[in-house]
Amino acid sequence: MSDFSCSFLQTKATILGYPISIFFIVVNEFCERFSYYGMRAVLVLYFKYFLQWDDDFATTIYHTFVALCYLTPILGAIVADSWLGKFKTIVYLSLVYTLGQIIMAISAIHDITDHNKDGTPDDMTLHIALSMVGLLLIALGTGGIKPCVAAFGGDQFEDHQEKQRSTFFSIFYLSINAGSLLSTIITPILRAQECGIHKKMQCYPLAFGVPAALMVVALIVFIVGSGMYNKTAPQGNIIVKVCRCIGFAIKNRSRHRSSQHPKREHWMDWADEKYDKLLIAQVKMVLKVLFLYIPLPMFWALFDQQGSRWTLQATTLNGNFVSDLLETVNPILILVLVPIMDSVIYPLIAKCKLNFSPLKRMTVGMFLAALAFIAAALVQIQIDGTLPTFPSSSESQAKFINMVDRKLDIKAGINDVPLEPYMVLQCGGSNVSFCLQFEDIVSKPEQGANAHFLNVCEHVTFSSAVRNVLVLTGVFSCYTSAKFSIKGAGPGQECFFEQQFGFGSSYTMIIKPNFTFGADCQNSIQPVMDMSPNTVHMAWQIPQYFLMTAGEVVFSVTGLEFSYSQAPSNMKSVLQAGWLLTVAVGNIIVLIISEAATLDDQWAEYILFASLLVLVCIIFAVMAYFYTYMDPAKIEAQFAERKPEELEPDEKDRKKSLEMTKKDAVENHKEDRRSSRGSSGRTQKQGLDG
Repeated sequence: MSDFSCSFLQTKATILGYPISIFFIVVNEFCERFSYYGMRAVLVLYFKYFLQWDDDFATTIYHTFVALCYLTPILGAIVADSWLGKFKTIVYLSLVYTLGQIIMAISAIHDITDHNKDGTPDDMTLHIALSMVGLLLIALGTGGIKPCVAAFGGDQFEDHQEKQRSTFFSIFYLSINAGSLLSTIITPILRAQECGIHKKMQCYPLAFGVPAALMVVALIVFIVGSGMYNKTAPQGNIIVKVCRCIGFAIKNRSRHRSSQHPKREHWMDWADEKYDKLLIAQVKMVLKVLFLYIPLPMFWALFDQQGSRWTLQATTLNGNFVSDLLETVNPILILVLVPIMDSVIYPLIAKCKLNFSPLKRMTVGMFLAALAFIAAALVQIQIDGTLPTFPSSSESQAKFINMVDRKLDIKAGINDVPLEPYMVLQCGGSNVSFCLQFEDIVSKPEQGANAHFLNVCEHVTFSSAVRNVLVLTGVFSCYTSAKFSIKGAGPGQECFFEQQFGFGSSYTMIIKPNFTFGADCQNSIQPVMDMSPNTVHMAWQIPQYFLMTAGEVVFSVTGLEFSYSQAPSNMKSVLQAGWLLTVAVGNIIVLIISEAATLDDQWAEYILFASLLVLVCIIFAVMAYFYTYMDPAKIEAQFAERKPEELEPDEKDRKKSLEMTKKDAVENHKEDRRSSRGSSGRTQKQGLDG
């Protein structure tokens, strides 16, 4: 092939100075984040309303899943760097990821076990098993590819494209937030739709199915760009090397504890017999930062409750499915607050000559998160004041419904209660000697419009929305409908009935025994409100979301920047893995506290978490005060500039071997690039295989 052709191909490989391959990676990340956050946006509601789990157990499983998603990145990094390489790791784990999303969508199809066609699965065990398998595969997939995709995108740039590489990471972060924002808007809307073969129910299969489809798209897009990628071979995982170095230092120190062995300046110096001094110095720098990470999981323990406790709190507020969309406040505020912080707040603080160092920013971020939970507790106190008193597990609850035209006296325990005609009397407590069990009410209705029709008239067809049910002296429950019709057996016999519902309300509609069709048929239907509508507006949650997002921007973004600046050049991934591990530990903390605290009031649990974070914030502030900032590049340069006579004999051999290895790697890389330019067809085939 001529030099002109080679030059032409090389020119085609970039657009505006950017490798074409990165566009496939950005689109892949957008679709993958849409898939993950879309599924997660309705996950805790799926646990509560489809699988019928209580709030505490739904929260436990939710945070266990999130913790797994942030534990598996370590596994993904080791597999990518040690065996498969980034490309193959992303492809293989994306297949696992996609399979998990598909299984989750299947688990939410109520018709597969709804044999009696009443809209409720008859074999809940199967649905639970499928959902747990799906979540396990998703956690393995999303966590495994997390440390690989961004690094793989950085590998696509040449040394002279440093500016483009920096811009790529900004675009990459933007794609993450765009995917998150759109998915948390769309999937709750999909969940609110009704679908089903035998009976229409909330469409969780669609809410999970669309994220599964986006994951399929993400995988296809990534594979399509295969022939254009620059794929680096695995060269040994630095995480494994660091762990081995630390392990050897601990083991060697334990062997030489007697006083006859002189003490060393740092306990990591006990690895000097086997490992290079530069590596030991780098490990010291990493450990110094990791020590600061110890208090950080408490922040994530509060932050990730936005998707569990706060979502459940929203279901008791005044709104419709829009309450699901409150999670979109977080990505929207991120897109607004990040540039404001960088362009306005931080420069103003600098002009005031205040030393607002990264660690001080992180301390402020933790304090803001604690304030967010105090705000959530205040909202919860307002909500609790509007909720009815639900019976405990040791109490009974019943309704008396008077269907006769005269007043009756009901004796419940030691109390005589008059019951007017066509009215409902709710009774409860352990001393109730006689109660007609009608229906237990233990929580606010999910959709906010819950109606029970009690019919004592024979051969009357009840119609709500698209459902027709023949009710013969029984009870029919429906949701989210405000207009109903009752049809008789004869032609033209139809009564239209309309009842206005408030979000969170529950009504019992009594079809009286004297019901007749005609213009005044509505007067023969007696609505009785069992539960009043929610009165606390969901806008009250916005302050707590604002405080939490402001804390995230100050804490998380600054923490990533700090970790990067304090990490040695070849150990950025080590600190990235450590940072992700703090998220996992934070979710484990939620599980421990939620199970151990056993607080009856939700607002008290919010205050408990806020208090713990304030305490941890104080500890972190003290640790930050004694922290000395480092310049890793300067420290590494001191070791690189040492003269040969300053090196130990074993260091000379290792340094010489390292230089030879680097030289061979560079030559091999150049040769591979010359070969790839010589045959574009062969390169594409090798790319698919790689």
